[in-house]
Amino acid sequence: MSGAVIGIEFAPLVPPVLLLIVASLAAALGGFSVWRRQRAALWRLLTAALLLLLLGNPSVVLEDRVSEKDIAVVLVDKSRSQSIGTRQEQTAKAADTLSKNLAQLEDLDVRYFAIDAAAAAPAGDAPGRQDGTRLFAEMSRALADIPAQRLAAVIAISDGQVHDGQAAMAGNLSAPVHVLLTGQPDEVDRFLEIKRTPAFGLVGKNTRISLHVNDRSLADGSPVQVSLSVDGGPPESFTVPANRDHDLVLTLDHGGQNIIELQVAPGRRELTLENNRKVVTINGIRDRLKVLLVSGEPHPGERAWRDVLTADPSVDLIHFTILRPREKQDGTPLRELALIAFPYRELFEMKLDEFDLVILDRYRRRGLLPRSYFNNIANYVRNGGALLEASGPSFAGPLSLNRTDLGGVFPATPSGMVLEQPFRPKRTPLGRRHPVTAGLSAANEAAGELPQWGRWLRQIDAQVTAGDVVMSGADGRPLIILDRVEEGRIAHILSDHLWLWTRGFDGGGPGLELLRRTAHWLMKEPELEENTIRAQVRGQNIDIFRRSLSGEKTPLTVTAPDGTTETITLTDRSDGLAAASIGFAGAGVYRISDGKLTALVAVGAVNPLEMLDVRATAERLQPVVAGSGGGLVWLARDGLPKLRQVAPGQRSAGNDWIGLKRNDDYTVNGVRSGPLVPAAMALLLIFAALIIAWRKESR
Repeated sequence: MSGAVIGIEFAPLVPPVLLLIVASLAAALGGFSVWRRQRAALWRLLTAALLLLLLGNPSVVLEDRVSEKDIAVVLVDKSRSQSIGTRQEQTAKAADTLSKNLAQLEDLDVRYFAIDAAAAAPAGDAPGRQDGTRLFAEMSRALADIPAQRLAAVIAISDGQVHDGQAAMAGNLSAPVHVLLTGQPDEVDRFLEIKRTPAFGLVGKNTRISLHVNDRSLADGSPVQVSLSVDGGPPESFTVPANRDHDLVLTLDHGGQNIIELQVAPGRRELTLENNRKVVTINGIRDRLKVLLVSGEPHPGERAWRDVLTADPSVDLIHFTILRPREKQDGTPLRELALIAFPYRELFEMKLDEFDLVILDRYRRRGLLPRSYFNNIANYVRNGGALLEASGPSFAGPLSLNRTDLGGVFPATPSGMVLEQPFRPKRTPLGRRHPVTAGLSAANEAAGELPQWGRWLRQIDAQVTAGDVVMSGADGRPLIILDRVEEGRIAHILSDHLWLWTRGFDGGGPGLELLRRTAHWLMKEPELEENTIRAQVRGQNIDIFRRSLSGEKTPLTVTAPDGTTETITLTDRSDGLAAASIGFAGAGVYRISDGKLTALVAVGAVNPLEMLDVRATAERLQPVVAGSGGGLVWLARDGLPKLRQVAPGQRSAGNDWIGLKRNDDYTVNGVRSGPLVPAAMALLLIFAALIIAWRKESR
């Protein structure tokens, strides 16, 4: 609607302050003249008024105005929590009826905005990733291009589960915010909340996860069952108190990523079971590794062991060595001999289980250690310990450690022959697939040629009784054997010339890398397991790897977070790995299994804030509604409110209605102006008033 509006504007010919001073003086003198009853006092006042009017330079302004329609913003919450119960039906019905009612109001434009996962997710996030319902962020985007003087109201249809800014926004709004709540005002749901979880935990040490089971249908402290599973393993059950913080204690058994699933038993009243389960990821790290190195007679390779172990600042090395055999006398004065006895019993009996790795380097029976200590080492391996035996010539002789209780855990039995001849170590076909040796560089070995590694000069001949032969030596004889012994592991190197690689003899070889990989395999690092399934997220895909020594081609089953399954076949590679890549549809924990082995991979936000507490609530939106003067209505209880257009300053909500502010805003298309009194006419009037005043005075 358009029309013309007439107004008067002043453009003083002199500064306003000066005009005010002149007006004050004229009023004072005129008032004094009237009080003294002087002749022509009124005419003098009239003359002064006309003069001031002339100095004020009034003009008539004619504006051509066009009325602007008010704008109402409707926000419709379509987040995941809105799919619970009948909330979607309530939302659709309310949005449809509201649209029809708004269309009947005069001079009103309506803009609709949907709040869904795409709107909630920051740019660049993976599909399905979100951090709750960002209603206020969407409201800010909706109001960004709407003039404040035209905003009539903001109407949000939501369950009240919003997770961004709150009452601070109310003061920035020029119109009321109304909320139409879906769901029921008295909903009850049991859900699991993770209060605190460490990002890292020490392997073999206690790690605490603080959780809270919320269930307002139970009294505080009521017992509730929670199950815990690590990396898809068998679940362990705990009893925790309801509605109270509680710490669960677990022990990480390996380094790297540990995916922990927590699940609370369903309650009597549930809105959804999705928030009964939580997934946390804790990276296992090893504390300072304690390594016991037991050396025989000094030899050049002993330094190689020390260099490898002392180069790592996380390794605490205890080196037990024989610097001088007791049958050898060199005339050293007694006052220069060490008087502190070596702690044999403490190391080999009392604290043996505290070591992460025990290395026997060319050690032989010498009568220094009781036979029971060798039995302790054998039991240490069987109970989960790690042993590395680097055999020298003594292993083939009568003082061999194979003739102690350690012979029961060694994977090879000496034949009694020592091969004193140069040879180049080579990976066996199994070694090309084993993770310890598969990564060692030997470019031309696949073609059947000898690898370009330096030669070793001695090997102990032995018969393999257990384990996997990953490297061979002279005439194809076993050189390095890896084996599992009950709960523990053992690596047997049938030569004492590995140090030649570290010194660069004949071109050298990957000696340090081989020792590092062997030690990590002995300590059960997940990356070096022979038969395992691993998965990792890369962009929009999940990369799946299966390492197998046998090269089996059993299909894998991938179970998505929503329970759907997919069967995939991996492509085998020559290094013991088979791989495949699949896309994923949404966030959550994906389970990959071949029936025996299982791997878990977390994609996106596995514990979305949107699904933490799904009960409909007015608490989070009430501050904004109250601060803006709007209304809050439960659709299930109160029904859809009526609409009214109200003037600025009036109430914006009542018992059964909500108001939209009528702003009466306009734009000016054209302006015409002219003097209220032409200058010639003003001078004529002033002159006439002066003549009349003079005639009155002259009588």
